Amino acid sequence: MVQHDSMVTLETPRLILRRWREEDVAPMAAINADPEVMRWIRDGSVRDERQTRGGIQAWESEWESRGFGLFAVEIRSTGELAGFTGLSVPDFLPEVLPAVEIGWRLGRSHWGQGLATEAAAAAVRFGFEERGLKRIVSITQVGNDASERIMTKLGMHPFRETVNPTGGRRVRVFELSSDQYVTTPR
Repeated sequence: MVQHDSMVTLETPRLILRRWREEDVAPMAAINADPEVMRWIRDGSVRDERQTRGGIQAWESEWESRGFGLFAVEIRSTGELAGFTGLSVPDFLPEVLPAVEIGWRLGRSHWGQGLATEAAAAAVRFGFEERGLKRIVSITQVGNDASERIMTKLGMHPFRETVNPTGGRRVRVFELSSDQYVTTPR
């Protein structure tokens, strides 16, 4: 089921998950320029403002074509961009397709506060309850224990281990079905 909403916004106790704006490019570029943030992303390369802008444009296109995508994650109390979370199709890993992936990336100053879990839980709920998805996966590089903890908190379980062909690194794929989601206490 594909539904197109021009402006999907989700709210959690501490966050607003919303579509992207021009003023998000610079703060997202700063997040993408941090080697520690990018350590577990593909080959670990940082991204500049031009690459970030291209990424945001691609994420917005996915919203238009699929009816879901990556949300900008804003801190409710300050309006600061913390990073992103949301749903995308993991075309970079064909062996898990068809699939929709939940992913997230927050700036380092927002780590360790439960914000990624709070944001991702809202996006998973959106995927299952608003978009009628039957299965959501999450993919992380082996060794990224922080992301695996978030996946476990979301009720996901390990599905397979393989190699990401775009970066050559080992990845672990977690999954959650809509049936499992319905029975997961929230």
